[in-house]
Amino acid sequence: MNLEPKYKNLALEKVRIYHERRGDTVQSFGLGQFDVVYCSGIFDFTKRDGRIPPDAICGGTGFDLTTVLPPEIDSIEPHLSFGFTTRGCIRNCKFCVVPRKEGKIRVVGDLLSLWDGKARDVVLFDNNILAVPDHFALVCEQARKHKLRLDFNQGLDHRLLTPEIIDLMKSISHHEYRFAFDHPSLIGSVDSAIALLQTHGIQRATWYVLVGFDTTFEQDLDRLNYLRGQHQAVYVQRFIGKGKKLGKEYIVLANWANAHRMFQALTLQQYIRLPRNKGYKKYMMELGI
Repeated sequence: MNLEPKYKNLALEKVRIYHERRGDTVQSFGLGQFDVVYCSGIFDFTKRDGRIPPDAICGGTGFDLTTVLPPEIDSIEPHLSFGFTTRGCIRNCKFCVVPRKEGKIRVVGDLLSLWDGKARDVVLFDNNILAVPDHFALVCEQARKHKLRLDFNQGLDHRLLTPEIIDLMKSISHHEYRFAFDHPSLIGSVDSAIALLQTHGIQRATWYVLVGFDTTFEQDLDRLNYLRGQHQAVYVQRFIGKGKKLGKEYIVLANWANAHRMFQALTLQQYIRLPRNKGYKKYMMELGI
């Protein structure tokens, strides 16, 4: 059972391959009789709704940070053109469980351990691949050799950018690069990173902007307006934690900022004044917007 089916679940894919190799019949959970049910969840706030059988084997960050796959399953390389080449992270962001769950960063594979040999696109889930620059160079070399397009799905650490790293980034086919601007205290490093990227020919990137965790709405809007002024694209990530619910103003903020053309064309105030958004006014006025 994948509790968040819109996300690819590497652990369940390894479980599937393990049992298929043993000759077992494997299918998605539903009606019928099953000898064993595996269940995986990424988020602790995902609704369970009594869907999980009491005897299911459950794991994933949505359940706990300690349950791991048996070695004979975890060691499988699915070759599905998505996954990790490194695990762990050098940062200790308060909102992130990766350092607690995975520990210090380490190499666990390379591009060829993920690629199925056919796909032109490979999605990397690495949390901070730039923290291992020699490995990043190897992955880029493999992508060039096999003419693969890479998607660094979790973003790249803007604080680790160098001219050499940017040259490697530009040497490969890729989806739009993503970075993170998680807190107002990072404004100096973000400003330096944008300047460095633009100096070396990357004029625009997409910036994940965490909102509603330990910042005010005004601070969140300030970061977005800064990135808008730098002609960058953004993706607002509303913090959703167990027992925490953000106000409707954050929905408005995300609807505006995540529509890239709208974000560049209109300020938030102009967006709210669009006739189709008249329902937004009552709770945005309370914020003085």
